[in-house]
Amino acid sequence: QVQLVESGGGSVQAGGSLRLSCTASGLTFNDKAMGWYRQAPGKEREGVACINWNHKSNYVDSVKGRFTISRDNAKNTLYLQMHSLKPEDTAMYYCAAGFYRTFVQRLYKYWGQGTQVTVSS
Repeated sequence: QVQLVESGGGSVQAGGSLRLSCTASGLTFNDKAMGWYRQAPGKEREGVACINWNHKSNYVDSVKGRFTISRDNAKNTLYLQMHSLKPEDTAMYYCAAGFYRTFVQRLYKYWGQGTQVTVSS
């Protein structure tokens, strides 16, 4: 049974930082591409960052220079380090596992339940 469990969300003031984690089990983590997505109330879910097995990554323009995606294959864990947080970063953040480094959601086979990030001004 595949499980992706996110943690590290919380409430911070604008300009603050958070680090999200996603721990995977039940799959071969080190050959999977991984992604972070977010969904704000009333908005569609959007891709934030993605990384493949050899640590090549992509970011949506709105987080470039502020967020860093990384992975520790020995720990089966994906991270999203977020700095200079803005109120518009407020959303539920999800991790996802698949076979391609992409922002195409349907190509991710497994999804976590999400962790809430709230940024106040």
